[in-house]
Amino acid sequence: MSAIIDDKVVAGAKDPNVVKEDPIVILTDKVKSLYIFRDHYFETHPIEDAIKKKSDVEQEMKSTLAKFDECKGYEIDGCRAKYYYLKGKTLNIEDKYVPLAEELLSKAVKLEPKLIEAWNELGECYWKNDDIQQAKNCFVGALPHGKNKVSLRNLSMVLRQESTTTQEQKIQNIQQGVEYAREAVGLDPTDGISWSILGNAYLSSFFTISQNPSILRLCMSAYIQAEKDLIAKNNPDLHYNKAMALKYQEEYNLALESFQQAMLLDPLWDAPRIKQTELITYLKNVQTSVNSKGSIKPKKLSQMLQNLNIKHLGPYKDGSYTSGDKSVKLDLVCLKNLGPDINTEKVVFGKVVCWIQDSECVPFTFCIVDEEKNCMAVTLYNLAKGKGVTVGDSVAIPEPFLIHQKFDYLENNFDFKSIRVETPVVLVVNGRKLGRDQQANVKMSSFKKSD
Repeated sequence: MSAIIDDKVVAGAKDPNVVKEDPIVILTDKVKSLYIFRDHYFETHPIEDAIKKKSDVEQEMKSTLAKFDECKGYEIDGCRAKYYYLKGKTLNIEDKYVPLAEELLSKAVKLEPKLIEAWNELGECYWKNDDIQQAKNCFVGALPHGKNKVSLRNLSMVLRQESTTTQEQKIQNIQQGVEYAREAVGLDPTDGISWSILGNAYLSSFFTISQNPSILRLCMSAYIQAEKDLIAKNNPDLHYNKAMALKYQEEYNLALESFQQAMLLDPLWDAPRIKQTELITYLKNVQTSVNSKGSIKPKKLSQMLQNLNIKHLGPYKDGSYTSGDKSVKLDLVCLKNLGPDINTEKVVFGKVVCWIQDSECVPFTFCIVDEEKNCMAVTLYNLAKGKGVTVGDSVAIPEPFLIHQKFDYLENNFDFKSIRVETPVVLVVNGRKLGRDQQANVKMSSFKKSD
């Protein structure tokens, strides 16, 4: 019996030919699985489970941390830097700042300064703690050890948030941020996160440098590329920022739908709901203002229109104007005779009857009524702070760009026309063309949870 027992003991002994799996490999796979669970959550869960995503990810994080406890002691067995990095990355999956994550990642980069992934994670950790300068130092510090898309796109975000003392420095940061984001996309054109951040960089450029439609088109093109990537497509930030770009393209129906998608993907995030509500309120106010002709009483409106003097067309009153070396013919037409998109060689003329406040203050929106009492909204971009038009002003708009808003959304029926004006300097107000002092850049509000 004892011999048999001894044989069993021998048979059960550790086989010297069996290679024990490297704990770092085990932990690396576990952390990778954790991030796959988060990033591909909606491939395995219905959208209705979005409310549970945060808690489900936290449970996966705890399970991953338990694996580190099983390997406890391995951090002093020759691979401390990677051990600390992996554990710090696990904790860093949370949206909020985790001090222990910073501590672990700091240890990792001190032990192994060439560990690019640790630098990037540490930078994101500082970012969550609103320590922009330290975050920037981490991403800059990673690049000498190897050019990589994560450091580049994170630098693009950091530069947009970095505090500056002058508008010139702010503009330089925005321009450099666009270049970093482009470079990140160039390293991996299939990465939707990089495309999304490039779109955000263009959106910042639109607000900080020039409210140019071409910049918005580049922005939208980047977001469309981002949506081809499943990870980026299921990120609520992408849909929120896309909604903001669509709003300034005046594609309001699509903007409202994008806000809705952001809300579905992250029901606990208030910003999309707030912005959607604000946009609906704005559109309802425009609709009401157009329909009511600014709520001006009929008698007062008639008096205002009697003062609509042809001389107030200023440089446009002779039926043409000069653009560079070219003379452009202009025919005065009524608002009702405008066609969709740009109306070349035409000018419209009317009295300002109201203006409509928007939470972003962009665009400056007002309504004009022409001599036939047609009313239309005007959306004016690139207007300097504190500038604008007032009720009773006579306004002439050359070659107006007409947009017809006609759609239904959440029991709201929108049907109104508006004229989009890219710069105030083309307007003639009370007979005089507006000067360059009326045009200025505006500072962008913060659009993104983490950008």
